[in-house]
Amino acid sequence: MMDQPQDDPLCPLCLRPIPPGAPQSLHHLIPKLKGGKGGPVVLMHHICHREIHATLTEAELARAYSTPEALRAHPRLAKFAAWVAKRPPGFSSKVPGKRRGR
Repeated sequence: MMDQPQDDPLCPLCLRPIPPGAPQSLHHLIPKLKGGKGGPVVLMHHICHREIHATLTEAELARAYSTPEALRAHPRLAKFAAWVAKRPPGFSSKVPGKRRGR
């Protein structure tokens, strides 16, 4: 028995529903620059998508983080997902500036 209707898609990072109107974006599981153009994409909260790209390089994403499971297992992303999971599904916030060097 479900507590709430699961009509809204679930974000593959934080596992919260993505209600219509919530800031959202498509994430290429394999970055377009690394051969993922036309490859699998997942719908996610925009804040979760921003955090992925603030945490990992395109090369890291292509090499080791090309599945939702791998992304959730990354220590910083796991910590972020646990934090954002306590927020309402439509929650949005500025992700602090780029925190990794290029």
